[in-house]
Amino acid sequence: MARGVPAVNHCRRLRCSTAEQACDGEGRLTSDETYEVFAIRYGARSDWTRAKSYLNDANPNAADSIEYFFWVIRNANRTIVVDTGFDAETAARYNRTPFPDPTDLLANFGVKAAEVETVIVTHLHFDHVGALPPYTTAKFHLQQADMVYATGPDMKYDFLRFAYDRVHVSQMVERVHAARVIFHDGDADIAPGISLHRIDGHCIGLQVVRVKTQRGWVVLASDAAAYIEQFADYRVSPAVVDAAAMLRGYDQLRELADSEDHIITGHDPLTSKLYPRVEDVNAPVFKLHEAPAQTIRHAIAAQKGAAK
Repeated sequence: MARGVPAVNHCRRLRCSTAEQACDGEGRLTSDETYEVFAIRYGARSDWTRAKSYLNDANPNAADSIEYFFWVIRNANRTIVVDTGFDAETAARYNRTPFPDPTDLLANFGVKAAEVETVIVTHLHFDHVGALPPYTTAKFHLQQADMVYATGPDMKYDFLRFAYDRVHVSQMVERVHAARVIFHDGDADIAPGISLHRIDGHCIGLQVVRVKTQRGWVVLASDAAAYIEQFADYRVSPAVVDAAAMLRGYDQLRELADSEDHIITGHDPLTSKLYPRVEDVNAPVFKLHEAPAQTIRHAIAAQKGAAK
């Protein structure tokens, strides 16, 4: 357990079931259900520098890269999508070259957006909720604080508003009015072996997803840690509204995951290198429920060595 970070009590009655779940010795939920977890890469950019990834970096102009992911959690009982990526219309509003359509990639993986019942939204930034319309029947899990922030007075500031697209925010409000949004106020268990945990820093009301897999508890960090080096070395992202909360969040990620190698970041290209790719699928999909090819410490050491 991280020093100075209070234990999180994960043992509570599930919202989706009347069954009480047992807890282990650390107060964490136990469950017989495990899941496969997949990262779907829908885009990448090489016109990037370390200044865009790490605040006050020693080599700010050094070349870097970024990849864009959303995630699928599934077992025999349920399939859950985490975030949606962004579509061509969103790319046009942000003056960006469009990536392959994330909904098409999801369909190539065998999941039809229109049939998905549950979508977890880690936060309302455009690259995470930029393809909502195809999910015509899903209910969306969202932190209440995220919606309050995205529709609140701080949105008058360009710096804070940039990543919130008014179209996407309006689309989510429409779903609220259609009773298709399930709000959470902090930590919540949404299914056996799946829980949500609020971590501020990158924005207000971001939530990470903790999932029980065959290799242990995996945490989808989203942008609570966009890069491995951020949480591994306690580096602050330039995309931040509360640096202290972001740093405390790295401790919380360690507390929630079985190890550092069970923390999956939001944009690090190392994800596609460390985890095995699903074969015979016309989409870049990676198996996060399987062990990485090497530890993250070895991976970032090799990456730093190659950059010298």
